[in-house]
Amino acid sequence: MRKNLKYILGLFSGILLWAMQPVWAAGPPAPSPFSNPMIIMLVTLMLLLLIVIGILANILIGAADVKLKRKKAMEKGQSAAALLVIFMLLSSTGVFAQGTTPETTATAAKTIAGMSASTFYIMTGVLFIELMIIIGLLINIKFLLKTEKEKFVTETATPEQIAEIKRNKLSWWDRFNKLKPVSEEADLDLGHDYDGIRELDNRLPPWWLYGFYLTIIFAGIYLWRYHVSHTAPSSKEEYERSVAKAEARIQEYMKKKGDAVDENTVKLLTSADDIAAGKAIFTDPSKCVVCHGPEGGGNAIGPNLTDDYWIYGGNIKDLFKTIKYGAKNGMKSWKDDLSPKQMAQVASYIKTLRGTKPANAREPQGELYKEEAAPSTPAADSTATKNNSVTMK
Repeated sequence: MRKNLKYILGLFSGILLWAMQPVWAAGPPAPSPFSNPMIIMLVTLMLLLLIVIGILANILIGAADVKLKRKKAMEKGQSAAALLVIFMLLSSTGVFAQGTTPETTATAAKTIAGMSASTFYIMTGVLFIELMIIIGLLINIKFLLKTEKEKFVTETATPEQIAEIKRNKLSWWDRFNKLKPVSEEADLDLGHDYDGIRELDNRLPPWWLYGFYLTIIFAGIYLWRYHVSHTAPSSKEEYERSVAKAEARIQEYMKKKGDAVDENTVKLLTSADDIAAGKAIFTDPSKCVVCHGPEGGGNAIGPNLTDDYWIYGGNIKDLFKTIKYGAKNGMKSWKDDLSPKQMAQVASYIKTLRGTKPANAREPQGELYKEEAAPSTPAADSTATKNNSVTMK
């Protein structure tokens, strides 16, 4: 015990030397790095872990109860402790003393918790090593105790008892699920036997029970939110909202691209910008003028677009459909070259060519088309109203 106490005190004194060395190396004018609370906390934690390591090492050596192993372990422990103290003393010279010089202070780019990055990483590395040593000691103590227990049972128990112990031995998974050993199955037997298969009154596994309890809690919260307080939308409402949101986004996209127009929804465009855009497309040398001429009078290939005779219909929807899908007389489909909005602009521009009578216009083709007059509200027949009122009376 005294040797172990001296061992711990030696480590403690080494840590103190390590802590004091930067102040001596830096000199009186430089501030001590141990004015930083984080450094003080880390050093204190390292000291406490070293004490824990000493206690666990003492327990492990005492449990081994072998003088030779104890001596070797003590020598190895003292050597490791000495190397650790020397490492900390050497590292402190290069980290703390260097960190207090004016050049390093001026050029330091990064600090962690008020200390240089190298100091922080060295101290956290030492703490990590100490934690790994503690975990290793605990594992060794556990296996040592398990080995001693098995050795004691083997030496004192009969072969039948050893076989019974092995038969009743539970794995960690069985212990986690709180299962009973084979020797206690008689207490769990419910008396139901089916072809040699007995029914036992085992507890449900904890993970299953806790999962089931969580589903009950979740169901209660779900019921309250969605069906009682209505603080959250139902699945149907969520679906309707998502569909409406998607439709709005589609319409917005279609409006930007001009793709919200087809042969069923197209309307006659009358704004100057749309007519000018339609004219620019129509007079493009690679488009309509090739067959219909620059003024729409037609030529040997295309028909006249300025008269009242139309082969495939003369209203705005017919014109749009012809431009979009082409015609049997050889006109190509423009749906891959023009957007729906552009096709509506071209069709609207063609409607403005009616009655312009260009020179050398081609003879009429197709059937006569008359523009439909806008429906008007018929005037009320005062006589009929008066007669009706008299009749009703």
